[in-house]
Amino acid sequence: MSGDGQGTAAPATGPTFLDSIKRLVLWNYGGIYFFYFVAWQFIFTFMGLWLDEEGMSSTSIGRVSTVMALTALCLQPLYGFLQDRLGFRKPLFAFVVVCAAMIGPFFQFVFKPLIGVNQDLAALVGGMYLSLVTYAGVSVVEAYNERASRANEFEYGHARLFGALGGSFASAIGGLVWSTNPDNIWWAASFSAVVLGVLLFVARVPRRATDARQAGGEPRAHKVSKEDIVGLLTDRNFLGFVVLMMGTAALYDVFDQQYSIYFTGLVDHTDPEALFGTVVSIQILLEAVVLVFTPAIINRIGAKRGLMIFAGILVVRVLGSALFTSTEALVLWRWLAAVEMPFMLVSVMKYITRMFDVRISATAYMLGFGVAKSLGVAVFSGAFGRSYDKNGFSQSYLIMAAVIFVATVLAMLLMGDDRGREAPTGDLADGADDQVDDEESAPAR
Repeated sequence: MSGDGQGTAAPATGPTFLDSIKRLVLWNYGGIYFFYFVAWQFIFTFMGLWLDEEGMSSTSIGRVSTVMALTALCLQPLYGFLQDRLGFRKPLFAFVVVCAAMIGPFFQFVFKPLIGVNQDLAALVGGMYLSLVTYAGVSVVEAYNERASRANEFEYGHARLFGALGGSFASAIGGLVWSTNPDNIWWAASFSAVVLGVLLFVARVPRRATDARQAGGEPRAHKVSKEDIVGLLTDRNFLGFVVLMMGTAALYDVFDQQYSIYFTGLVDHTDPEALFGTVVSIQILLEAVVLVFTPAIINRIGAKRGLMIFAGILVVRVLGSALFTSTEALVLWRWLAAVEMPFMLVSVMKYITRMFDVRISATAYMLGFGVAKSLGVAVFSGAFGRSYDKNGFSQSYLIMAAVIFVATVLAMLLMGDDRGREAPTGDLADGADDQVDDEESAPAR
């Protein structure tokens, strides 16, 4: 499987950040990332605090995340199949955008009343809806934009850094929005999604991307076959990748779900919620800076090593949060994510496109990252939610760090080295006739 659709064994290279920012197309896709992750950050920074204020227990908050993960687990295999068939056509992405635009009305008129009636029902309904925007929706956003980056020949990480800027912006203004009325957070998320919809509507890819396969005598669209899926699922590299995502990327999210509650309960500050918002804003801004350099680093050291660095930092962050709980230390542990997240984001995409058939890159991403991560979140959210209530955060974090370490060692033994592999850029024709530019993209675009 890993040999099908691969490029040559030449050293991996890519456009520099300066090359990328000179092109208008990068700003278009960067804007898509920016406004999507504004909405994302509003949800994940303030959802725990909002649910806590509405009277939900830690266990019930954990159930919301579990339902989100289970919903994504069911949807992502279908999403991967559909996105590989759709190529650059946008109906699936548009569905995610519409759901995001309705976040404000949903929280105000559906979620809040349900919490007062029945917390279990609220967790079920809220988790299912939020997954359409987040855990399931983000897989569509990432898979579509990664494919677009290869078609337009810019680094995925250079566009993705705009998502970090969007998250930083949301965290910076989120405290102010929260102070006026916590419900306004969700209306701000809806507004961001409307702008995202406009940017998605005008986004295009160069026609040469759709012509590349035809020039090589291949069909324009690649139908995902049973053999493709079986080959992927039985690939040792893929199995190792799945183990890593379940034991690290999933626990990254589980760790962050209620970290705001842990943080605000321990820090010595007159307004701990505002401090947390500021800390997260700075962290994500630093994330954007690191993303400028991460693609070049991963091209040099390899995506597997990048993933191991990500996992190592996560162990340190979780373990440190359990053992060192001064205000300064808690801020430091949060800021470590500024290095951790870029290494994961870039390495995941590069490992998938280098080690597996790029014609089914969306399927590989949805199954290997999306489904594996969602399954991990579904398993661990409820378990650690109960552990927080029973054992406290610090003891739970010690267990979490041990799980991450074991998963990382196992994955390291299974995963192959991607160094010397480079993802091809001519696989991107998948049925994109109505979403391409009629002209070749000039270098300045």
